[in-house]
Amino acid sequence: MEQQYFTDQPAATEAELRRLHVSVRGFEVEMWVSDKVFSGSRLDLGTRQLLAEAPALPGSGTFLDLGCGWGPVAVAMALESPGATVWAVDVNTRALELTRRNAVHNETSNVVPMAADQALTRARAEGVRFDAIWSNPPVRIGKEAMHVMLTSWLDLLSDQGVAHLVVQRNMGADSLTAWLCERGYRAGKIASKKGYRIIEVHPRSS
Repeated sequence: MEQQYFTDQPAATEAELRRLHVSVRGFEVEMWVSDKVFSGSRLDLGTRQLLAEAPALPGSGTFLDLGCGWGPVAVAMALESPGATVWAVDVNTRALELTRRNAVHNETSNVVPMAADQALTRARAEGVRFDAIWSNPPVRIGKEAMHVMLTSWLDLLSDQGVAHLVVQRNMGADSLTAWLCERGYRAGKIASKKGYRIIEVHPRSS
């Protein structure tokens, strides 16, 4: 987990890469994966639930896949809404390399992989607002760090933007929802399946 979440440039070789066929939002895609990235052997259950339960995306706009890993969410968003621009951000360089490769392989030219800190700086500097944010956030980095990460990006939702997060029930999904509401966001559970909550988040009340 240390390498998967925190290492900027984890070591990996082409020999460690393999292809994985997955179904996302009704699209059949072939993805390159690596053990150096979260859930490097399969599409993890939480992400499966997010992709299954999140409502339809707008046809256009600027979207965010926060913590993109090897890119299943970003590629799914891009395929569903080819008129949108999808920012795919992560702290793991290997994840960004795989997302870039998978976007090209699946002909989704509207995916833009970026290092998380650089992307946040750019979004704030350019006044970027996101119409959709999807994330399977890294709960194991700790509550405080996750709260900082989430609020940094949720504050960049557009006026009509909506975020959807997937969090395990026994990893604090309900307490996270309550915490977001206390901070002024409109947040609530829209689905619960196989131990995971899908949390819908609207911008802070003005």
